[in-house]
Amino acid sequence: MYRVTSEIFTENHNLYVKYKNDNVISTFVFKYPSYMIKPECPDNILIHDNDDDIDIDRQQEGQLLIEHHISTELQNVGLQVWRGALLLADYILSNPDSFKDKIILELGAGVGLTSIVASFLAKEVICTDIDVNGILQLIHRNFKRNLKYVRCKTDVKELDFLNLEWHVSYAKRINQATVILAADVIYDETITEGFVQTLVKLLNSRTLKTVYIALEKRYVFTTVNMDTTAPMYEEFLACIERKQLNWHIEYVKLDFPRYFSYNRVKQMILMKIENGLSK
Repeated sequence: MYRVTSEIFTENHNLYVKYKNDNVISTFVFKYPSYMIKPECPDNILIHDNDDDIDIDRQQEGQLLIEHHISTELQNVGLQVWRGALLLADYILSNPDSFKDKIILELGAGVGLTSIVASFLAKEVICTDIDVNGILQLIHRNFKRNLKYVRCKTDVKELDFLNLEWHVSYAKRINQATVILAADVIYDETITEGFVQTLVKLLNSRTLKTVYIALEKRYVFTTVNMDTTAPMYEEFLACIERKQLNWHIEYVKLDFPRYFSYNRVKQMILMKIENGLSK
């Protein structure tokens, strides 16, 4: 069976230790944004460059310990860490006012890295994924490993894009979220359709809701078009168009600071979607 490996592992060679079975625990180093540094501590004095801007490279560092797989079959890629999770984590740390004291829902959370970062700021984080291959238990373990950074209530729940028959109490629970996160969940046509349907259900609300979707356009050469295309990204946009959804879609500039170490390639995209309601 064909297996895939995330570029994060091959690019950064994060310090990792063998955990058990196919799992490893990697150390993801991040630089503290200024608002996380206590000014009263002499070791945490902010350093400024010649233009009086904060010098991020010389700020204090933190470490997330994340359990994950090094490689998986395509249907189990959520057990790995992908660039989109780190891009979204960077955006959260760069824009604290958009996430502070909010109830945040992450869809297709994988190993939970982005949810853990969101928990630095949120009022509550609801971290969801499909309950296969022990992924929800893995997320629980990753939250426990990083408890010193978690500043809010957290809840790990199952949410399957292909099963949207939610119990009334469950629907009420996740619909409390006003911020929705998703990173690198668009990689399969069926899953993409289910993801859009999930967003349709969540955004069908009288409350203003904001979705942040981080992804990497993955190009392939097709003999049908004799051209290089990003089929899953294009299918995602086509699915939105087919459903004639009244969403406000914005492409966020990727010029915000990089707190985690990864290659922010030009194929990366961060989309901001709102459900068409006035604030």
